[in-house]
Amino acid sequence: MLANLRRLAGYRPLIQSLVARDLKARYRGSTLGFLWSFLNPLLLLLVYTFVFAVMPGVRGPNAVFMFCGLLPWSWFSTSLLESSSVLVSGGNLIRKVLFPAEVLPLVTVIAGLVNFCLGLPILLGFIFYAGRPIVWSDLAWLPVIVLVQLLLTLGLALLLSALTVHFRDLRDLLSNAITLWFFATPILYPLSQVEAAAPKAMWLMKLNPFAHIAVAYQEVLYEPGPFKDWLNLLGVGAGSLVLLFVGYVVFDRLRDTFAEAA
Repeated sequence: MLANLRRLAGYRPLIQSLVARDLKARYRGSTLGFLWSFLNPLLLLLVYTFVFAVMPGVRGPNAVFMFCGLLPWSWFSTSLLESSSVLVSGGNLIRKVLFPAEVLPLVTVIAGLVNFCLGLPILLGFIFYAGRPIVWSDLAWLPVIVLVQLLLTLGLALLLSALTVHFRDLRDLLSNAITLWFFATPILYPLSQVEAAAPKAMWLMKLNPFAHIAVAYQEVLYEPGPFKDWLNLLGVGAGSLVLLFVGYVVFDRLRDTFAEAA
């Protein structure tokens, strides 16, 4: 495994090239092209602002608060859905080009990370516009939160991409599981609301790794006061490292079957 990881580091130029190709392909043929990387999160934030702040009778949390969870969730869910089929759609590359197969799910996750980073200034701009106080000591946790999410996403991406080659039904099951996971994560509602209205459901939140990641983004970017959920975040980080190891082991065990099964 360590030998494969060292070999993977030598493919950095290829990974950068494939990430750039992936980002360009998403907006190929559009008039604004790469500008959509900035416009998509901006328009999404404006839609939620309109629905929850302008529409009469519709009540919900602040749109900026929700976007603190929606932006990282978009990176997470898109990466998992795309990586689940990346080895199948990239079967020709695996058979004809000599490079590690794990490059393909890695590129999908990194491309999602780039889009997340492009949307982050939009979110920070709206937080500043809303007059929310920025606690710089809390903001220093932001790279740690992003790293934890990267480890979790990459571990699941490797596992799903390897298993879907042999179990194609996983792609359809995953899309439904992602929808359920989204509503089971405190993004459209604060965690305190679950604790007050349904305390018996808190065990589900504690078992949900992305719930802790979403709460971490909300506390660091939006909520006033010190970052309180750091211990849970580090616990998710430790679990994500284990998941990454397991995902890579499964991927490596199935590696020789990809070319003929994809």
